[in-house]
Amino acid sequence: MFPIIALLLQVSAVCSDRHSLRYYHTGVSAPGSGLPQFSTVAYVDDREIVNYNSDSGRTEPKVQWMEKVEDEYWERNTQISKQDESAMIYNVKTAMIRFNQTGGFHILQAMHGCELRDDGGITGYQQHGYDGREFLALDTQTWTFLPTMAEAQISARRWNSPDQQVGERYKNYLENVCIKWLKKHVENGREDLERRVRPQVKVSGQEKGDTMKLHCQVYGFYPRAVDVKWMNGEDEVHSYETTRVLPNPDGTYQIRVSAEVTPKEGDRYSCYVDHSSLEGPMTIMWEPERSSVRVIAVVVAVVFLNFLSIGGFLLYRKMQSSYNTTRSEYLAYVALIGKAINWKEKSSENGVLRGLYTQRHR
Repeated sequence: MFPIIALLLQVSAVCSDRHSLRYYHTGVSAPGSGLPQFSTVAYVDDREIVNYNSDSGRTEPKVQWMEKVEDEYWERNTQISKQDESAMIYNVKTAMIRFNQTGGFHILQAMHGCELRDDGGITGYQQHGYDGREFLALDTQTWTFLPTMAEAQISARRWNSPDQQVGERYKNYLENVCIKWLKKHVENGREDLERRVRPQVKVSGQEKGDTMKLHCQVYGFYPRAVDVKWMNGEDEVHSYETTRVLPNPDGTYQIRVSAEVTPKEGDRYSCYVDHSSLEGPMTIMWEPERSSVRVIAVVVAVVFLNFLSIGGFLLYRKMQSSYNTTRSEYLAYVALIGKAINWKEKSSENGVLRGLYTQRHR
């Protein structure tokens, strides 16, 4: 429902010393859609720390360690969010006018935040989206706003004008205020934010005619950032089907990466996984499963030979015993063994083993 927010949440670092603080503001054109008319959500890295929406009317903590901040923080941020709510509702109506829209359901989104890199450097960003498309973005080299569609040009000219210079004001906020709060939040939540859980990895293959679909399931890892890909020896396999990184109920994450290949002699397929919990990337080799048809054939052969051996042994014991075996009894034993031989031949002719093979590869 919110593609821009979903995309921005993918921006994460594998490095353990990199942290970010992001605020997401969302306004909708009309109530009654099942969504609050306005909401603000703040994240440190991939952890939601506070939430405000027009239904509750309060800024509330979402993780326990946010309760360490001073009491004034909650009232101050509640008032800021109420001001943002009024501005966002007005801006949604303005955007609808720009797009010549008189009704319907529409969403205006804004994201701003800062990032502290592992080398000590800092960066910031400020972006706007409308109905799932990028609308306006702040260029942090020139600190001016760049429109990404014609309808945003009026806003860009106004915000870049000498009397407003909105970009310069954001520069001061992103490089000073935002970074200060990011460091404070990281200090309060360091145990949670910097915990590391190693990923579990499972590889499998699924036959599809002449091709093989390889799956690499990586699960149970934390934090969210992870790099997963299929390799053939030293070469990367490019035909991917990748799911989003999805949360687990226990707070860890999972992802599945698949590749469709045509195996050839000498190919060595493996799943490459890199995560901050690992001392170095891990590589899990994929090995084709041994065909079950051969196993079934061996089992049938062993059972048949055992049958012959038991029958032969009983026949021998009867002939050696004091019991006087008649010719008709002897011929009956021979016929019994003959039926077993005939069953084996007919089972092969009737395609019993072939049926098992088909069932295995269906």
